[in-house]
Amino acid sequence: MSAALLIDFGSTYTKLRAVDLAERRVLGSGQGPSTVATDIMIGMQAALADLERRLGGLPAFRYRLASSSAAGGLRMVTVGLVRELTAEAARRAALGAGAKLVGTFAYRLTASDINAIHELAPDILLLAGGTDGGNSEVVIANARRLGATGLACPVVYAGNRAAAEDACAALAGKTVIVAGNVMPEFNVLDIEPARAAIRQVFIDRIVRAKGIDRAQSAFDAVLMPTPAAVMEGARLLADGIGGRGGLGPLVVVDPGGATTDVHSVADGAPAANVVAVGLPEPRIKRTVEGDLGMRHNAATIADVAGLERLAGETGLSAGRATALLDSVARDVGWLPRTAEEIAFEQALACAAVKHAVARHCGTIETVHTVHGPVTVQHGKDLSHVNAVIGTGGAIVASPNPGGILAMTLADPLEPLSLRPAAPRLLLDRHYLLYACGLLNTVDPQAALELALAHLEPIAGENTHERTRRA
Repeated sequence: MSAALLIDFGSTYTKLRAVDLAERRVLGSGQGPSTVATDIMIGMQAALADLERRLGGLPAFRYRLASSSAAGGLRMVTVGLVRELTAEAARRAALGAGAKLVGTFAYRLTASDINAIHELAPDILLLAGGTDGGNSEVVIANARRLGATGLACPVVYAGNRAAAEDACAALAGKTVIVAGNVMPEFNVLDIEPARAAIRQVFIDRIVRAKGIDRAQSAFDAVLMPTPAAVMEGARLLADGIGGRGGLGPLVVVDPGGATTDVHSVADGAPAANVVAVGLPEPRIKRTVEGDLGMRHNAATIADVAGLERLAGETGLSAGRATALLDSVARDVGWLPRTAEEIAFEQALACAAVKHAVARHCGTIETVHTVHGPVTVQHGKDLSHVNAVIGTGGAIVASPNPGGILAMTLADPLEPLSLRPAAPRLLLDRHYLLYACGLLNTVDPQAALELALAHLEPIAGENTHERTRRA
């Protein structure tokens, strides 16, 4: 029994990866529709049947581990005190836990805020506010507002420690989990306790609420949201384990149908003589660009990049590009088949990746002070990362994945952006990052070696030549 089954209950498909732990190789893959709205076992059985057909039979699995983004993923709302401080810290904790952030609120909640939260229908709410021993009035007031509502989702309290008891009393009757303050001191972040609490709520409650527990006989445990599994895989690849080194600082890009996700594992500290401004950046960071989805938001990608520019760089007329964009908007399951459709899909992916990575990375600027000019940095400096990894269907299915990943690189025309300068470009062709993130919980050495063995270098001119698309 040296095989493991890694399962991703996705929003559209249930995807399986069977791996041989002893030989560090992929045995096969299978998939079926994610039938969450009816009976999730239907899709799971279809995926298993697909895997069995490909393998000629199913092996005995030592581990059967799952992640999930089914039924819209882990929907989360955050509430903080100051939008730029504790509200931002709460947002980072939510994204780091693999949540789909559907709303962020700051200051004292109003009646319209409460109505908006109800309409967002979150699976979890993260309540923060105040440093430890600092402002407690607002976070307690917000707890009272929330406590008086019919909101049924669990609440993770990660605010001022001195206000925790009163806040919990105000939330009496609701499920409340107390975690460490996301900002215990001014400009000091501590988001890991909140991340851990969110993931535990996901395992304990959300798996059941999404109906995933109905497939319990087919797996051992659902361990985390799929985006969190991808982050764990990225962290493992960057850091290595034991005597086996990893790749070092890296970036992962995943252009999906609804969002384009970017993960980075890097300190991102300022260079010498550069001053950091704003909140400190987490070493392990995830951003989700909800307006850059390859299907649900294709029109927005075209707006951001410029439809005429996309058309020109694919050799299409503006009218033809508009017609293709309309096709994508009408059918989120649209797949490119003709040469011009494939070229248009490539242009969309390039644009989504370029703008998502630019937002994820930091920038520098010169500020003139009474003491002279000072270079300041906003966000993370990712110019020195060792690798950029592409994952997801839009990149894997592309005839030129290197052209898409080249859009992550520093551009002389945008000298203030701190994007990667000269990383290795690697392809997660087998969609193993989530699988290795899951496997890391039971066999880290096998997970790391499996991931390293199956990342494909993108060779040739695409490694060095940055295309100008998007």
